[in-house]
Amino acid sequence: MESPFFCDYGSQIHLGDRVFVNMGCVFLDAAPITLGDDVQLGPNVQLLTPDHPRDARERAAGRESALPILIGARSWLGGGVIVLPGIEIGADVIVGAGSVVTRPLETGVVAAGNPCRVISRR
Repeated sequence: MESPFFCDYGSQIHLGDRVFVNMGCVFLDAAPITLGDDVQLGPNVQLLTPDHPRDARERAAGRESALPILIGARSWLGGGVIVLPGIEIGADVIVGAGSVVTRPLETGVVAAGNPCRVISRR
């Protein structure tokens, strides 16, 4: 894990063996964040578990929730990737730099974009 590294709590982060987290990563761990063995994260990756109501009045009342993030073994997230609350990324996935992952990604895909879309299956 390269510095600087930023997190909310640190107590809900679970790292597999040989995980690499490059500099500038942000883990907002209001819910569990789990990275499988051999996961690699490029610089400035953001794993964001907090969520907020879509209704403005509910947000103003201070309501918020969090959903877990799971990244499968041997996956690689390029620099600047943002993963939203509740997302599961399967094993052996590559996510292109700068992508915003808004939906789950199945095992073995290459995905990129904003919003992130599958561009090939290996």
